[in-house]
Order: sequence, then structure tokens, then C-alpha cells
Amino acid sequence: MKINIIAAVARNRAIGKGNKLIYRLPNDLKRFKALTTGHTIIMGRNTYLSLPKGALPQRRNVVLSRTVGELPGCECYKSLGDALGSCRPDEEVYIIGGASVYSQALGLADRLCLTEVDDTPEGADAFFPDYGGWRETWREEHQADERHACGYAFVDYER
Repeated sequence: MKINIIAAVARNRAIGKGNKLIYRLPNDLKRFKALTTGHTIIMGRNTYLSLPKGALPQRRNVVLSRTVGELPGCECYKSLGDALGSCRPDEEVYIIGGASVYSQALGLADRLCLTEVDDTPEGADAFFPDYGGWRETWREEHQADERHACGYAFVDYER
């Protein structure tokens, strides 16, 4: 199984505020959809609750929750280990948040698919873990424009 982590991170590794994404970057959302469609996505319960329309289409949605219950269109597991144990050896998995799930998954992941945003937001309350030991393997820079308030780069990392 290949474990990927996907996130948009600010210069200070901020990823969220008030259970919402800090940045709304259309090209980041397009990349997220292109990479995750047809694959398994694993998320925490709060990340699931932050999705505007619930489970994301054309993906196997897996939610981690200590109080496992029924969530429409999702499989629920009590731990990341249980969720990963339900995956096939040939499955491609994307960890999509939140901060505590990223922290649990960082040591297990094969690749980071990050959008590094050239900004340091005020008041962030959720942060991506330190990924300083990872090796950059690909980068695509983008400037701010009419649809993107900040410059950003798509960056892939591997161990």
C-alpha cells in the first residue's frame, strides 16, 4: 500500500482555523481532486464534518472517530491502524487531515503532496507536523493572480 499525505500549508505550517481550511485556492482544489479521485481518503471526524457536502464522490471515504457511528458514504474506524488495516496491499491511500491524523500518519507515509502557500496567516489553530527530514522530489511554482490571493507551490516530498 502506498500512503500519501495531502495538505495546503502556510510558511508556518498552519493548515486551519476554526475547523475550516485557511486557504481557498481553486488550483489546489483541482490538484486535490485529480490526485485523490479513484483512491482511498482517510480523515478525522472533524475534517469529515467540515466537508460542505459530506463524503467526497468517486473515492473510498474513511473516517477516524473514537465514537464510531454511521456517516453517509463513509467507513468508520476507531484508529488509523484499523483504517490502514482495512486497505488492500495495492491500494493508494491519501491522508487528508486534520492535524492529529497528519501527526499520526507522518511516520508511516511514503509521500507528501503539499501546496506550500507563501503566507503566514493570523489566528491559525491547526498546524501540519514538521516535515524537515523529507526530501523534495518535485516543485511547481505559481504566482498570485485574480483567483489566488497568495503565491504557492505544489511540492512533493519523499523519505
